Amino acid sequence: MRLIGLEDVEDIALGASLLGAGGGGDPYVGKLAAMAAIRECGPVTLLDADEVPDDAFVVPSAGMGAPTVLTEKGFGSNTEIQALKDNVQRFFGREVYATLPAEAGGVNSMFPLIVAARLGIPMVDADGMGRAFPELQMVTFTIGGVRTTPMAWADEKGNFGVLDTISNKWAEDVARSVTMVCGGAVSIMLFGMDGAKLKECGVHGIVTRSQQLGRAIRQAKHLAAEEGLTPEEFFLRFTGGHKLFKGKISDVLREMRGAFNYGRVKLAGIGDYKGSAAYVDFQNENLCCVVDDRMVATTPDMICLVDVETFMPVPTDALKYGKRVMVVGLECFHLWRTPEGLELAGPRYFGLDTDYIPVEERCKMAVAEGEVA
Repeated sequence: MRLIGLEDVEDIALGASLLGAGGGGDPYVGKLAAMAAIRECGPVTLLDADEVPDDAFVVPSAGMGAPTVLTEKGFGSNTEIQALKDNVQRFFGREVYATLPAEAGGVNSMFPLIVAARLGIPMVDADGMGRAFPELQMVTFTIGGVRTTPMAWADEKGNFGVLDTISNKWAEDVARSVTMVCGGAVSIMLFGMDGAKLKECGVHGIVTRSQQLGRAIRQAKHLAAEEGLTPEEFFLRFTGGHKLFKGKISDVLREMRGAFNYGRVKLAGIGDYKGSAAYVDFQNENLCCVVDDRMVATTPDMICLVDVETFMPVPTDALKYGKRVMVVGLECFHLWRTPEGLELAGPRYFGLDTDYIPVEERCKMAVAEGEVA
Protein backbone atom coordinates (compact mmCIF):
# COMPACT_ATOMS: atom_id res chain seq x y z
CA MET A 1 0.00 0.00 0.00
CA ARG A 2 1.24 3.50 -0.82
CA LEU A 3 -0.16 6.94 -1.52
CA ILE A 4 -0.32 8.48 -4.99
CA GLY A 5 0.23 12.23 -4.80
CA LEU A 6 0.74 15.03 -7.28
CA GLU A 7 4.42 14.19 -7.76
CA ASP A 8 3.52 10.65 -8.94
CA VAL A 9 0.82 11.52 -11.44
CA GLU A 10 3.00 12.85 -14.24
CA ASP A 11 5.18 9.74 -14.46
CA ILE A 12 2.15 7.41 -14.29
CA ALA A 13 0.42 9.30 -17.11
CA LEU A 14 3.58 9.35 -19.22
CA GLY A 15 4.35 5.66 -18.79
CA ALA A 16 0.73 4.66 -19.38
CA SER A 17 0.66 6.66 -22.61
CA LEU A 18 3.45 4.40 -23.89
CA LEU A 19 1.54 1.26 -22.85
CA GLY A 20 -1.54 2.77 -24.51
CA ALA A 21 -0.05 1.82 -27.91
CA GLY A 22 -1.17 5.10 -29.45
CA GLY A 23 -4.61 5.13 -27.81
CA GLY A 24 -6.18 5.75 -24.44
CA GLY A 25 -6.53 9.52 -24.85
CA ASP A 26 -4.31 12.55 -24.34
CA PRO A 27 -2.09 12.06 -21.25
CA TYR A 28 -1.92 15.83 -20.70
CA VAL A 29 -5.68 16.19 -20.30
CA GLY A 30 -5.90 13.11 -18.07
CA LYS A 31 -3.02 14.34 -15.93
CA LEU A 32 -4.61 17.74 -15.36
CA ALA A 33 -7.92 16.19 -14.33
CA ALA A 34 -6.23 13.76 -11.91
CA MET A 35 -4.10 16.49 -10.37
CA ALA A 36 -7.17 18.65 -9.86
CA ALA A 37 -8.95 15.80 -8.07
CA ILE A 38 -5.95 15.07 -5.82
CA ARG A 39 -5.49 18.75 -4.95
CA GLU A 40 -9.14 19.00 -3.99
CA CYS A 41 -9.60 15.64 -2.25
CA GLY A 42 -6.13 14.48 -1.18
CA PRO A 43 -3.79 11.64 -2.27
CA VAL A 44 -5.11 8.27 -3.41
CA THR A 45 -4.32 4.99 -1.64
CA LEU A 46 -2.85 2.47 -4.09
CA LEU A 47 -3.27 -1.20 -3.13
CA ASP A 48 -1.44 -4.20 -4.55
CA ALA A 49 -3.90 -6.72 -5.93
CA ASP A 50 -2.83 -9.16 -3.22
CA GLU A 51 -3.86 -6.65 -0.54
CA VAL A 52 -7.50 -6.64 -1.70
CA PRO A 53 -9.72 -8.97 0.39
CA ASP A 54 -11.03 -11.90 -1.63
CA ASP A 55 -14.64 -10.95 -0.89
CA ALA A 56 -14.23 -7.20 -1.56
CA PHE A 57 -16.24 -5.69 -4.43
CA VAL A 58 -14.02 -3.86 -6.93
CA VAL A 59 -15.12 -2.08 -10.10
CA PRO A 60 -12.89 -0.69 -12.87
CA SER A 61 -13.68 2.81 -14.13
CA ALA A 62 -12.87 4.48 -17.44
CA GLY A 63 -13.79 6.95 -20.12
CA MET A 64 -15.37 5.45 -23.24
CA GLY A 65 -15.22 7.02 -26.68
CA ALA A 66 -12.82 8.46 -29.23
CA PRO A 67 -9.68 9.95 -27.62
CA THR A 68 -10.06 13.22 -29.53
CA VAL A 69 -13.61 13.64 -28.21
CA LEU A 70 -12.55 12.91 -24.63
CA THR A 71 -9.95 15.65 -24.98
CA GLU A 72 -12.46 18.19 -26.27
CA LYS A 73 -15.36 17.43 -23.92
CA GLY A 74 -13.54 16.80 -20.66
CA PHE A 75 -14.60 14.14 -18.16
CA GLY A 76 -14.67 13.09 -14.53
CA SER A 77 -16.99 15.61 -12.89
CA ASN A 78 -18.32 14.94 -9.39
CA THR A 79 -21.82 14.49 -10.81
CA GLU A 80 -20.73 11.83 -13.31
CA ILE A 81 -18.64 9.90 -10.80
CA GLN A 82 -21.28 9.89 -8.08
CA ALA A 83 -23.90 8.73 -10.60
CA LEU A 84 -21.63 5.84 -11.63
CA LYS A 85 -21.06 4.66 -8.07
CA ASP A 86 -24.71 5.03 -7.02
CA ASN A 87 -25.97 3.01 -9.97
CA VAL A 88 -23.36 0.25 -9.62
CA GLN A 89 -24.16 -0.15 -5.93
CA ARG A 90 -27.90 -0.08 -6.56
CA PHE A 91 -27.80 -2.86 -9.14
CA PHE A 92 -25.23 -5.08 -7.42
CA GLY A 93 -26.48 -4.35 -3.93
CA ARG A 94 -22.87 -4.08 -2.72
CA GLU A 95 -20.60 -1.25 -1.56
CA VAL A 96 -17.72 -0.44 -3.90
CA TYR A 97 -14.49 -1.20 -2.03
CA ALA A 98 -12.03 0.06 -4.67
CA THR A 99 -11.67 0.98 -8.31
CA LEU A 100 -8.91 0.29 -10.82
CA PRO A 101 -8.00 1.04 -14.44
CA ALA A 102 -9.76 -0.96 -17.12
CA GLU A 103 -6.75 -0.31 -19.36
CA ALA A 104 -3.48 1.57 -19.56
CA GLY A 105 -3.56 4.80 -21.56
CA GLY A 106 -3.18 8.51 -21.07
CA VAL A 107 -6.77 9.22 -19.99
CA ASN A 108 -7.81 5.81 -18.72
CA SER A 109 -4.81 5.44 -16.44
CA MET A 110 -5.89 8.73 -14.85
CA PHE A 111 -9.64 8.20 -14.69
CA PRO A 112 -9.56 5.75 -11.73
CA LEU A 113 -7.34 8.20 -9.83
CA ILE A 114 -10.04 10.81 -10.29
CA VAL A 115 -12.76 8.38 -9.20
CA ALA A 116 -10.77 7.15 -6.18
CA ALA A 117 -9.90 10.68 -5.05
CA ARG A 118 -13.43 12.05 -5.38
CA LEU A 119 -15.12 9.02 -3.79
CA GLY A 120 -12.49 8.50 -1.08
CA ILE A 121 -11.84 4.86 -1.99
CA PRO A 122 -8.57 3.05 -2.84
CA MET A 123 -7.28 2.27 -6.34
CA VAL A 124 -5.83 -1.17 -7.11
CA ASP A 125 -2.48 -1.57 -8.88
CA ALA A 126 -3.92 -3.75 -11.66
CA ASP A 127 -5.89 -3.47 -14.87
CA GLY A 128 -7.57 -5.67 -17.46
CA MET A 129 -5.27 -5.22 -20.46
CA GLY A 130 -1.69 -4.27 -19.63
CA ARG A 131 -2.11 -1.85 -22.54
CA ALA A 132 -5.10 -0.17 -24.27
CA PHE A 133 -7.63 -1.72 -26.67
CA PRO A 134 -10.55 -0.04 -28.46
CA GLU A 135 -13.45 -2.28 -27.36
CA LEU A 136 -14.91 -3.03 -23.92
CA GLN A 137 -14.83 -6.83 -24.14
CA MET A 138 -11.08 -6.83 -24.91
CA VAL A 139 -9.95 -7.40 -21.33
CA THR A 140 -8.40 -10.27 -19.42
CA PHE A 141 -11.51 -10.20 -17.24
CA THR A 142 -13.49 -11.54 -20.23
CA ILE A 143 -10.98 -14.38 -20.54
CA GLY A 144 -11.57 -15.03 -16.82
CA GLY A 145 -15.35 -15.20 -17.28
CA VAL A 146 -16.29 -11.83 -15.72
CA ARG A 147 -19.36 -10.08 -17.16
CA THR A 148 -19.10 -6.49 -18.38
CA THR A 149 -22.56 -5.70 -17.05
CA PRO A 150 -24.33 -4.44 -15.05
CA MET A 151 -22.39 -1.44 -16.38
CA ALA A 152 -23.06 2.14 -15.27
CA TRP A 153 -22.58 5.08 -17.62
CA ALA A 154 -22.93 8.86 -17.29
CA ASP A 155 -22.22 11.90 -19.42
CA GLU A 156 -21.41 15.52 -18.70
CA LYS A 157 -24.98 16.65 -19.44
CA GLY A 158 -26.51 14.70 -16.56
CA ASN A 159 -27.66 11.61 -18.48
CA PHE A 160 -26.89 8.29 -16.79
CA GLY A 161 -28.03 4.71 -16.75
CA VAL A 162 -27.16 1.02 -16.39
CA LEU A 163 -26.77 -1.57 -19.13
CA ASP A 164 -27.39 -5.30 -18.60
CA THR A 165 -26.58 -7.35 -21.70
CA ILE A 166 -26.39 -11.01 -22.69
CA SER A 167 -22.65 -10.95 -23.49
CA ASN A 168 -19.60 -8.75 -23.19
CA LYS A 169 -19.62 -8.10 -26.95
CA TRP A 170 -23.24 -6.99 -26.74
CA ALA A 171 -22.23 -4.62 -23.95
CA GLU A 172 -19.64 -3.08 -26.28
CA ASP A 173 -22.14 -2.67 -29.13
CA VAL A 174 -24.94 -1.19 -27.02
CA ALA A 175 -22.59 1.05 -25.01
CA ARG A 176 -20.98 2.28 -28.22
CA SER A 177 -24.40 3.39 -29.48
CA VAL A 178 -25.08 5.20 -26.20
CA THR A 179 -21.65 6.85 -26.45
CA MET A 180 -22.37 8.14 -29.96
CA VAL A 181 -25.76 9.55 -28.93
CA CYS A 182 -24.12 11.31 -25.96
CA GLY A 183 -21.63 13.10 -28.18
CA GLY A 184 -18.85 10.53 -28.57
CA ALA A 185 -17.68 10.11 -24.95
CA VAL A 186 -19.11 8.91 -21.62
CA SER A 187 -17.79 7.83 -18.21
CA ILE A 188 -18.29 4.19 -17.21
CA MET A 189 -17.90 1.67 -14.38
CA LEU A 190 -18.00 -1.99 -15.43
CA PHE A 191 -16.72 -5.53 -14.78
CA GLY A 192 -17.71 -5.54 -11.11
CA MET A 193 -15.97 -8.50 -9.44
CA ASP A 194 -14.64 -9.93 -6.21
CA GLY A 195 -11.07 -9.42 -5.11
CA ALA A 196 -10.38 -13.12 -5.68
CA LYS A 197 -11.34 -12.90 -9.36
CA LEU A 198 -9.25 -9.75 -9.81
CA LYS A 199 -6.21 -11.59 -8.45
CA GLU A 200 -6.86 -14.47 -10.83
CA CYS A 201 -7.21 -12.64 -14.15
CA GLY A 202 -6.05 -9.04 -13.69
CA VAL A 203 -2.76 -7.63 -14.97
CA HIS A 204 -0.96 -6.94 -11.69
CA GLY A 205 1.35 -3.96 -11.09
CA ILE A 206 0.29 -1.86 -14.08
CA VAL A 207 0.26 1.47 -12.21
CA THR A 208 3.70 0.86 -10.75
CA ARG A 209 5.05 -0.22 -14.15
CA SER A 210 3.57 2.90 -15.75
CA GLN A 211 5.27 5.09 -13.15
CA GLN A 212 8.61 3.36 -13.67
CA LEU A 213 8.35 3.71 -17.44
CA GLY A 214 7.41 7.38 -17.13
CA ARG A 215 10.41 8.11 -14.95
CA ALA A 216 12.72 6.23 -17.35
CA ILE A 217 11.43 8.20 -20.35
CA ARG A 218 11.69 11.53 -18.54
CA GLN A 219 15.25 10.84 -17.35
CA ALA A 220 16.43 8.72 -20.29
CA LYS A 221 19.52 10.76 -21.15
CA HIS A 222 20.73 11.00 -17.56
CA LEU A 223 20.08 7.33 -16.75
CA ALA A 224 21.66 6.21 -20.05
CA ALA A 225 24.85 8.13 -19.27
CA GLU A 226 25.05 6.45 -15.84
CA GLU A 227 24.96 3.04 -17.52
CA GLY A 228 27.27 3.90 -20.43
CA LEU A 229 24.51 3.52 -23.03
CA THR A 230 23.06 5.76 -25.70
CA PRO A 231 19.61 7.09 -24.76
CA GLU A 232 18.04 4.89 -27.43
CA GLU A 233 19.82 1.79 -26.13
CA PHE A 234 18.70 2.60 -22.59
CA PHE A 235 15.10 3.19 -23.66
CA LEU A 236 14.87 -0.08 -25.58
CA ARG A 237 16.53 -2.08 -22.81
CA PHE A 238 14.43 -0.61 -19.99
CA THR A 239 11.13 -1.01 -21.84
CA GLY A 240 11.97 -4.39 -23.37
CA GLY A 241 11.12 -2.80 -26.71
CA HIS A 242 11.94 -4.03 -30.21
CA LYS A 243 12.90 -1.31 -32.69
CA LEU A 244 10.75 -1.73 -35.78
CA PHE A 245 11.43 1.44 -37.79
CA LYS A 246 12.62 5.05 -37.64
CA GLY A 247 11.14 7.62 -39.96
CA LYS A 248 9.56 10.96 -40.67
CA ILE A 249 5.78 11.13 -40.83
CA SER A 250 4.94 11.73 -44.49
CA ASP A 251 1.15 11.49 -44.28
CA VAL A 252 -1.64 10.91 -41.78
CA LEU A 253 -5.05 9.59 -42.85
CA ARG A 254 -7.86 9.78 -40.29
CA GLU A 255 -11.60 9.26 -40.11
CA MET A 256 -14.20 8.85 -37.38
CA ARG A 257 -16.40 5.75 -37.68
CA GLY A 258 -18.75 4.65 -34.92
CA ALA A 259 -17.00 6.63 -32.12
CA PHE A 260 -13.60 5.19 -33.12
CA ASN A 261 -10.60 6.95 -34.63
CA TYR A 262 -9.49 4.97 -37.68
CA GLY A 263 -6.47 5.77 -39.77
CA ARG A 264 -3.00 5.16 -41.14
CA VAL A 265 0.25 7.00 -40.54
CA LYS A 266 2.85 6.74 -43.32
CA LEU A 267 6.57 7.00 -42.59
CA ALA A 268 9.62 7.69 -44.77
CA GLY A 269 12.76 6.06 -43.39
CA ILE A 270 15.58 8.02 -41.78
CA GLY A 271 19.04 6.95 -40.57
CA ASP A 272 19.55 3.21 -41.00
CA TYR A 273 16.07 3.01 -42.52
CA LYS A 274 16.66 5.64 -45.24
CA GLY A 275 15.17 4.47 -48.52
CA SER A 276 12.56 2.31 -46.77
CA ALA A 277 8.93 3.12 -46.09
CA ALA A 278 6.50 1.98 -43.42
CA TYR A 279 2.95 2.50 -42.24
CA VAL A 280 1.01 1.90 -39.04
CA ASP A 281 -2.76 1.31 -39.10
CA PHE A 282 -4.84 2.19 -36.05
CA GLN A 283 -8.32 1.96 -34.54
CA ASN A 284 -7.87 4.26 -31.54
CA GLU A 285 -4.81 2.06 -30.78
CA ASN A 286 -2.11 1.00 -33.26
CA LEU A 287 -3.01 -2.35 -34.85
CA CYS A 288 -0.12 -3.26 -37.14
CA CYS A 289 3.18 -2.04 -38.53
CA VAL A 290 4.28 -2.81 -42.10
CA VAL A 291 7.82 -2.05 -43.32
CA ASP A 292 8.53 -2.29 -47.05
CA ASP A 293 5.39 -4.40 -47.52
CA ARG A 294 6.36 -6.81 -44.73
CA MET A 295 4.29 -7.14 -41.55
CA VAL A 296 6.64 -6.63 -38.60
CA ALA A 297 4.18 -6.40 -35.68
CA THR A 298 0.48 -6.82 -34.98
CA THR A 299 -1.99 -6.59 -32.14
CA PRO A 300 -2.15 -7.81 -29.37
CA ASP A 301 1.52 -6.80 -29.05
CA MET A 302 1.91 -3.08 -28.47
CA ILE A 303 3.01 -0.88 -31.37
CA CYS A 304 4.19 2.48 -30.05
CA LEU A 305 5.44 5.60 -31.80
CA VAL A 306 7.90 7.70 -29.79
CA ASP A 307 9.84 10.87 -30.52
CA VAL A 308 13.33 9.95 -31.76
CA GLU A 309 15.05 12.43 -29.41
CA THR A 310 12.96 12.42 -26.23
CA PHE A 311 11.20 9.01 -26.50
CA MET A 312 7.96 10.71 -25.50
CA PRO A 313 5.02 8.61 -26.77
CA VAL A 314 3.10 10.04 -29.72
CA PRO A 315 -0.59 9.03 -29.51
CA THR A 316 -2.68 8.65 -32.65
CA ASP A 317 -4.47 11.96 -32.08
CA ALA A 318 -1.12 13.83 -31.97
CA LEU A 319 0.39 12.50 -35.22
CA LYS A 320 1.63 15.36 -37.41
CA TYR A 321 3.37 15.63 -40.76
CA GLY A 322 7.14 15.94 -40.50
CA LYS A 323 7.52 14.55 -36.98
CA ARG A 324 10.41 12.10 -36.59
CA VAL A 325 9.48 8.96 -34.69
CA MET A 326 10.74 5.53 -33.77
CA VAL A 327 8.27 2.66 -34.00
CA VAL A 328 8.72 0.25 -31.09
CA GLY A 329 7.10 -3.12 -30.47
CA LEU A 330 6.39 -4.17 -26.86
CA GLU A 331 5.43 -7.70 -25.90
CA CYS A 332 1.86 -8.07 -24.62
CA PHE A 333 0.61 -9.72 -21.41
CA HIS A 334 0.78 -13.50 -21.71
CA LEU A 335 -3.00 -14.07 -21.63
CA TRP A 336 -3.35 -12.20 -24.93
CA ARG A 337 -1.28 -14.91 -26.61
CA THR A 338 -3.69 -17.67 -25.64
CA PRO A 339 -6.38 -18.81 -28.13
CA GLU A 340 -9.00 -16.97 -26.04
CA GLY A 341 -6.93 -13.78 -26.05
CA LEU A 342 -6.29 -13.89 -29.80
CA GLU A 343 -9.99 -14.46 -30.46
CA LEU A 344 -10.73 -11.25 -28.55
CA ALA A 345 -7.95 -9.00 -29.83
CA GLY A 346 -5.80 -10.81 -32.37
CA PRO A 347 -5.07 -9.46 -35.86
CA ARG A 348 -7.90 -11.29 -37.60
CA TYR A 349 -10.49 -9.76 -35.26
CA PHE A 350 -9.51 -6.36 -36.70
CA GLY A 351 -9.63 -7.57 -40.30
CA LEU A 352 -5.88 -8.04 -40.76
CA ASP A 353 -5.11 -10.90 -43.14
CA THR A 354 -2.38 -12.49 -41.05
CA ASP A 355 -2.00 -14.92 -38.19
CA TYR A 356 -0.48 -13.64 -34.97
CA ILE A 357 3.28 -14.03 -34.64
CA PRO A 358 4.88 -12.60 -31.47
CA VAL A 359 6.81 -9.41 -32.16
CA GLU A 360 10.06 -10.88 -30.85
CA GLU A 361 9.78 -13.77 -33.32
CA ARG A 362 9.04 -11.42 -36.22
CA CYS A 363 12.15 -9.41 -35.31
CA LYS A 364 14.30 -12.57 -35.19
CA MET A 365 13.00 -13.52 -38.63
CA ALA A 366 13.93 -10.08 -39.98
CA VAL A 367 17.46 -10.35 -38.56
CA ALA A 368 17.88 -13.86 -40.01
CA GLU A 369 16.93 -12.54 -43.44
CA GLY A 370 19.46 -9.72 -43.20
CA GLU A 371 17.04 -6.85 -42.61
CA VAL A 372 17.81 -3.99 -40.22
CA ALA A 373 16.41 -4.79 -36.75
